[in-house]
Amino acid sequence: MQLNLTKPICFFDLETTGTNVAKDRIVEISILKIFPNGNKESKTWLVNPEMPIPDDVVAVHGISNERVANEPTFKELSKEIYQMIRDSDLAGFNSDRFDIPLLAEEMLRAEVDFDMKSMVSVDVQTIFHKMEKRTLGAAYQFYCDKNLDDAHSAEADTNATYEVLLAQLERYPELENNVKKLSEFTTRKQSLDFAGFIAKNKEGEPIFSFGKHKGKKVDEVLEKEPGYFGWILNADFPLYTKKVLTQLKLNKLNNKLS
Repeated sequence: MQLNLTKPICFFDLETTGTNVAKDRIVEISILKIFPNGNKESKTWLVNPEMPIPDDVVAVHGISNERVANEPTFKELSKEIYQMIRDSDLAGFNSDRFDIPLLAEEMLRAEVDFDMKSMVSVDVQTIFHKMEKRTLGAAYQFYCDKNLDDAHSAEADTNATYEVLLAQLERYPELENNVKKLSEFTTRKQSLDFAGFIAKNKEGEPIFSFGKHKGKKVDEVLEKEPGYFGWILNADFPLYTKKVLTQLKLNKLNNKLS
């Protein structure tokens, strides 16, 4: 089976210094790009995270501080990575909740204006959890009848994720072989930012989804409590969340002036 594509799709996986999207850094990234004609292109980079990798994290993915000490930083690699994915949709395993948000943070720190307005994403883990509720290793065994021998190697996980999606499409005829439809199926909730701090209400209006203003319209909160905007910008929120909130504030200001 081949994916039914109208544009390329990039399957990718990250190995990182930890699980905090706002603070942790990438130490390895692997991308498998699938083109509509079935051609494939793959690339894996080791990355100097410019911060220590904790011992308990090294024990998981096996990438030590010494191994990445002389590797390029993400900023040095960012333009090459962005060039590879910029014309594509994205896919991964738990990518909507972790890999894409963290990749966006790294891109913005590298001063690459990463945005997903022209992209959709497919989270293969969500398909698996909705259908079978297991992990990537179990998914690979269940759908592909193979053992994931190099689990927590970005390249092995990336290729396994691609194979799992193809097998899922074979197994579930109700899943349409269409990236946009798969993206809709794997979207857990409507969020304007990757981390889910700014969502949409039933009317499609931006609302805060956390804290004391949870459920309230962003426009109304910023108008009644302008200091809340400054607090978010100075607090430990993801850069992409701050970018989205700033754009919403600018849109409201432009609407007033027009």
